[in-house]
Amino acid sequence: MTSSQPAPKRIAIAGLGAIGLRIAEALDQGGLPGCELVAVSANNRDKARERLAHLSRPVSVVAIEELEALADVVIECAPAALLPAITEPFLRAGKTAIVLSAGALLSHDGLIDLARRHGGQIVVPTGALLGLDAVAAAAEGTINSVRMITRKPVKGLLGAPYLVENNIAIEGIKEPLRVFSGTAREAAIGFPANLNVAVALSLAGIGPDRTVLDIWADPALTRNTHTIQVDADSASFSMTIENIPSENPKTGRITALSVISYLRKMHAPLRVGS
Repeated sequence: MTSSQPAPKRIAIAGLGAIGLRIAEALDQGGLPGCELVAVSANNRDKARERLAHLSRPVSVVAIEELEALADVVIECAPAALLPAITEPFLRAGKTAIVLSAGALLSHDGLIDLARRHGGQIVVPTGALLGLDAVAAAAEGTINSVRMITRKPVKGLLGAPYLVENNIAIEGIKEPLRVFSGTAREAAIGFPANLNVAVALSLAGIGPDRTVLDIWADPALTRNTHTIQVDADSASFSMTIENIPSENPKTGRITALSVISYLRKMHAPLRVGS
């Protein structure tokens, strides 16, 4: 008796920065059974073709609006403002959107309703934060509080809207400086390129208005550091992760690896972790 293998999932990548390129290379190397890279979208398509030229198999580079017809799954690795344009066609077609700009979900929560109505799914991978499985499990009971403390190198926070709007200068600081204290929802607005991890934590736990966050700019750091502290009726725990930045100082290398890990799980005979 023989078993037939399902057709591979056709994967599209929207955005070809450090994360998107790393995922494209992993898919091209054939180490993700059941997944096939079929299309990429990028702001500069000519440059994207150059960046993909070393892959073993040619990949179509198309406009965002052309992705859905070509793929079953889209991986959003683009500026947060493009989230609806990238994900809506896939969700409306009952397909899957892997979202890295998790912060933008708070201002586009209609995407969740769209997925619900059409049988689509939004996936927010673990990314740069450990412990989301534990937080999600604790949320099945009662979580009393969630606090996150983020410390970043100065260059990883430069240009954040919150700093600009509040005239907070961090260039040249000699000591760690706390630049923000508030909720995950507020952080998503003030630091849209930096704090997707805080929003992912809030969505796994008690929501963006009860998850509290401190952000520090630290000139002595070379890694993005996140500590989460959770108090629940099932467990109390704290965890710290130090992420090595990618080519983009605002994003850790582990973010791309988190997406790759999720893709590997989709067809794995053994799946560890939820």
